[in-house]
Amino acid sequence: MRIPPRIASVTALAAALLIGGPVLAGQATAAPAPVTYSVTAVGDICYSALPSQAHDTLDLIEQGGPYPYSQDGTVFQNREGVLPSQSAGYYHEYTVITPGSPTRGARRIVTGEQSKEDYYTGDHYATFDLVDFGC
Repeated sequence: MRIPPRIASVTALAAALLIGGPVLAGQATAAPAPVTYSVTAVGDICYSALPSQAHDTLDLIEQGGPYPYSQDGTVFQNREGVLPSQSAGYYHEYTVITPGSPTRGARRIVTGEQSKEDYYTGDHYATFDLVDFGC
């Protein structure tokens, strides 16, 4: 079973909370330069809260296949920019079967190979949740 690192989430939270710095009473300070941040729409989801078909897909990924669709395992390009920015080829996508759907449906698992993180999307890449295997 893959256990995703939490460092990226903690780092993003710390950066959001610590922007600027303390202002000391009685001291004049210049206004800080505006800073632009790119916030991703990634939440968390407990492994136990995933649909059972996502468990099946994660098991197949762990085993190295075989996968039900030829597109499974292909590079996910993150064109939507929702996931953290990484180099080309970092992310790969896998179909989460949708019962009763005549197509691949909208559900996917997207993996990040270097850090072994797994993301679930149930809405065809509009939002992602980092899978938490510890809950």
